[in-house]
Amino acid sequence: MTKIPDKAAGEHAKLAEEIEYHNRRYYVEDAPVISDAEYDKLFDRLLELEKEYPELATPDSPSQRVGAPPSERFETVRHRFPMLSLQKVTTAEELAAFDRRVHKGIESGEDVQYYVEPKLDGLAVELVYENGIFTLGSTRGDGVTGENITPNLRTIRSIPLRLSNDTAARYPLLEVRGEVIMRKSDFARLNARLVEQGSQPLANPRNGAAGSLRQLDSTITASRPLLFYAYGISDTSLENLKQHSDTMKLLRHNHFLVNEHGRLANTPDEVEQVFNDLRSLRTDLDYEIDGMVIKVNRYTQQTALGQISRAPRWAIAWKFAAEEAETVLEDVEFSVGRTGTVTPVARLRPVKVAGVTVSNASLHNEDQVRRLDVRIGDTVLIRRAGDVIPEVAQVIFDKRPDDAPPVRFPDTCPSCGQPIVRPEGEAAHRCLNAACPAQLEGSLFHFAGKGGFDIEGLGVKLARQLIDKALVSSPADLFFLTGEQLMTLELMGQKKADNLLTMIDRSRRTELPRVIYALGIPGVGDSAARLLAEHYGTIEQLQEASSEDLEQIEGIGPVIARNISDFFTNPANRAMLDRMRTGGVVFPEYRQLKEASPTGPLSGKTFVITGTLSKPREHFKKRIEQAGGRVSGSVSKSTDYVLCGESPGSKKAKAESLNIPILDEGEFNALLG
Repeated sequence: MTKIPDKAAGEHAKLAEEIEYHNRRYYVEDAPVISDAEYDKLFDRLLELEKEYPELATPDSPSQRVGAPPSERFETVRHRFPMLSLQKVTTAEELAAFDRRVHKGIESGEDVQYYVEPKLDGLAVELVYENGIFTLGSTRGDGVTGENITPNLRTIRSIPLRLSNDTAARYPLLEVRGEVIMRKSDFARLNARLVEQGSQPLANPRNGAAGSLRQLDSTITASRPLLFYAYGISDTSLENLKQHSDTMKLLRHNHFLVNEHGRLANTPDEVEQVFNDLRSLRTDLDYEIDGMVIKVNRYTQQTALGQISRAPRWAIAWKFAAEEAETVLEDVEFSVGRTGTVTPVARLRPVKVAGVTVSNASLHNEDQVRRLDVRIGDTVLIRRAGDVIPEVAQVIFDKRPDDAPPVRFPDTCPSCGQPIVRPEGEAAHRCLNAACPAQLEGSLFHFAGKGGFDIEGLGVKLARQLIDKALVSSPADLFFLTGEQLMTLELMGQKKADNLLTMIDRSRRTELPRVIYALGIPGVGDSAARLLAEHYGTIEQLQEASSEDLEQIEGIGPVIARNISDFFTNPANRAMLDRMRTGGVVFPEYRQLKEASPTGPLSGKTFVITGTLSKPREHFKKRIEQAGGRVSGSVSKSTDYVLCGESPGSKKAKAESLNIPILDEGEFNALLG
C-alpha cells in the first residue's frame, strides 16, 4: 500500500469537508454560496487525488455520490426493528377516536402531545450509521426485510455520509428513517430532458423517485434529482432522546433535511388545524403530499401503546380526500383472480388522475355496479383510492346517453367457460373450476412473487405459457421443471432458462412466512403469514390448527381462520405440499431463523403478557426471548404461561378458563432462576 503524503491527505480532507458543506447549502438549505463551475473545480481536484491515492476513496468520501458499477440484483436486508405501516383516518371524528384510544392505552392522567408533519409521497428507506459513517441503506420492503440499495442512496447529496463527532460518540449505531422524494419542479425538468433524449417520460414524482432508487446501475440514480427527508429513528430507547421532537432536533443538528412543516400539537383540535393548514398549502408545495402523519411525541408512551401486527398504536396517517377526474366508461370486461373471484373492470377513456393516466378501474362486484347504476357510455367520476388505486366513484347521470346499456354479469367464466356462481352471503361471483387457467395463472404469479418464493423472471406471460404447454398444473410443479421443457417456450433461450432454474433452485430454501404467504390462502397477506409463522413455528403445526385455535391469534379473525383451516384440510392442498417437499422445498422452523432464540430455561414455552407491570412489556418480551421462549398476543390452548400485572382484563379470564398457569412478576423471575 502506497503511503499517502500528509499534504495530500490534508488537502483531501479539506476538500471533502468543503464539498459536503456546499452540498448541504445547495440541497438541504436551498442557499448555495458558490457557482456550479466553482463546485466542479473542487470535485475534480478531489477525484484527481483519489485517482493518485485510491486509499483516500473511503465510504464517506463525496466521490461515492457519483454511483458505482451496475449490480446484478439487490440483496435482501433484515431491519433490526420492523418498519411498520400506518393505519389511517379520514375525518375529525376518526381522529378523536384515535385520541381516545391513545389516552386509554397509557397511564391515567398523563398528558399527551402529538408531533405532526406532512406525509410525503415518496419511497420509505432506512439509513444505518455505524460509528458515524453511513454503511447501509435499504428500502422498507415488507416492513421486516427490504432491499440493499446503499450505492444508490450514497448518490443523494442531501444524505450525510458522516454524522457529527458528538453524535457518533454518543450513538455508535444509529438507524435513520425517512422518505426519498423528487420535487415537482425537478420532476418537470427531468421529464423535459427525457423527452428531448427520446426516452419515455416518468409518470409522476413518486414513481420517478421509486424507479430511480431501484436502478441496478447507480450512476442512473446519481443523475436523478432525489432528496431524502428524515422523519425518525428506529431505536427509541437511546439515551437523551425522550421524545420524537428530541430526535428531530438531533437529525437537524446532523444536517438531515427535516420537513419544515413539522410541529407539536397538544389537542385533537390543534391537530385538525394543522391538517387544514396543510390542505390549503398542498398545491403550493414543491413536493407531493397525500396527508399528514400524527405521532405520540413521548417515547415511553409509544412503548406503552405498542403495536398491532403491522402498524403502531401510537401513530396514524390522516389522508387527504382522493383526487378525482371525469371520463367516459367505454366498456366493462370481467377478470378472474387466483381465488376464482370474477371482477368487473371498467375500461375507460384515458384520463389523468393525481398525475397518473388511468384507463382501467375496478368495479369490485355486482352490488357495487348496481349501487352506482353504472352503464356503458356513462360519464363517470374516477378517484384514486388512497391516491393509488383507481375506482369509479360515481356516475354523472346528467350526461348519460339515451341508449346506454346496463352492465350484465356473465353466466360462465370468461377464462374457462365453466358456470360461475354467487355463493349465499357473499358479494363476489366465483368460478369453482379448480383447473381454471386464469386462477392457476394468478396462483403461479402470486406464488413466485417477491412476498412468496421470489422466483425472479417468472412473470404473468411466462406463467401463462407454462399452463398453456401443460408443464405446470400446480405451483408445486415449478420445482420439477427441466431445461429441456423450458426451451420449448417462446423467446426462451438457454441463458434465460438456466437463470430461471437457478432462481427456482435458490427458492427451495426460504423463510416460513414467505411459504405461508405464497400458498395464496384468501385473506392471508404478508403480516398474517408472519403472525402464523411466529405462533406455530412450523408448517406441520399450522396444518393441524383448528379454526377455533386460529381465531385466538390476535390479528386473525374468524373468516381468515376458517379460510386457513379449510385450505389445510383440503386433500389437494396437502398433496401439493407433499409434492413441494418431494421437489426439494425445505419448510424451515421459524424459531430457528429468529436472532434471539437461544436455548434456555424457557425454551419452547409460549407466553402471553397482560396488565400493567413494573417495566414496559418490551422489557419482559426481551427477557422471555433471551431465555428461549416466545411471546404471543393472545391466549390459546398452545399458551404455556400468562405473565400478569395489574388490571389484566380478559386475557387473564381466558387463561383461567383454559387452566393455563398465571404468573406474577415474582413467580416469573423465579421461573427464570
